[in-house]
Order: sequence, then C-alpha cells, then structure tokens
Amino acid sequence: MKKLLLTTAFVLAIVFSGFAQDDEPVERGFDKNKLFFGGSFGLAFGNSTLVNVSPQLGYRFNQYFAAGAGINMQYSAFKSEYTTGQTASREEYGMAGLNIFGRVYPIPQILLQLQPEMDYTWGNLKVYGPPDYTEKLDGKFIPCLLAGAGGMIPAGRNSGFIVMVQYDLIQDARSPYGKNVFYSFGFNAGF
Repeated sequence: MKKLLLTTAFVLAIVFSGFAQDDEPVERGFDKNKLFFGGSFGLAFGNSTLVNVSPQLGYRFNQYFAAGAGINMQYSAFKSEYTTGQTASREEYGMAGLNIFGRVYPIPQILLQLQPEMDYTWGNLKVYGPPDYTEKLDGKFIPCLLAGAGGMIPAGRNSGFIVMVQYDLIQDARSPYGKNVFYSFGFNAGF
C-alpha cells in the first residue's frame, strides 16, 4: 500500500514538473467544446444482480489536464439457495453518492486519475426460515478516494473508450469497492 502511494506521488511529481516547463500559449475563458460527458454503466442478472449507473461531466483544460464531477448509483442483490432442509437468503445493497475527479494525461492515450467520493450505503439481509427474519444494514456515509491509471482509445474530439485499474486508498470496511484493485470501463463523449 505504501509503495503504491509513493509510486503514484513520484509519478505525479515528475508529470507536473514536466508540464511546468511548457511554453504553450494559454487561452482564457470557458470553451464549451472542451466539455465531455461519460462515466460507467453496468448490468448483471442471475443469482447475483448488479445495476450501476455512474455518469460524469468533465472539462478538458488542455491536452494534459481534465477535471469534473459525477454521481454514483448502484444496486446489488445476491441470493443463495441451499439443499432441502437448509436456510436460503437474499442480500440487497444500495449506494448513492457524489464524486469529483482530476485527470492527468502524460500522453494523449494514458491517464492518471484521483477521485474523492462520498457515498451513502444501505442494505438488508433476508433469511428464509424457519424462522424467517430480516436484518437491516444501517445507512452510513462512506468516504472513498480512488486512485487509478489507465488508457483511453480516442474516438473523436474529447471522446474515447476508457479502461482503468483503480484502488480505494481509504479502505473503509463498508467501501463499495472492496479491498482489492478493480477494473473499470467507460466512455467519454465530447460535446
């Protein structure tokens, strides 16, 4: 974990120091052509159900930097069925939250991203008897700090497919991202 943090900090320091030497003229003012919309969407059905809708809106400041904000919405359900005489159960979880993100593009196809989030999680466990009972998971705000790196396959102005490897640096026990590295896939579309 410490090695990951130190490596990420070292890479960001090198990238930022390299950009400080850039003599490119700076354009002033808001340019709607630098806006992009994207995020991720996922569905899975069967004994496990997952619905993920996480749109984001961002602004590409220049060829090296972008930032934006988004919302997170997830629903997941897991059911377990046992042989005759044993208990079956169904777990349901929900999450809703807000995020902001910052991206650095050392080269146009590679990106580094930091994404702080505040997510509200809730859920319940239903056990089918005998006796039947339901256990509620109290709602709780969960802070997350996702650090990631990935690639972008361009598909037009400010548009492209994004594949990333991410990790939650805060590691709260109820983090919706778990304690392992995870992969995410998404798309950005320029306006």
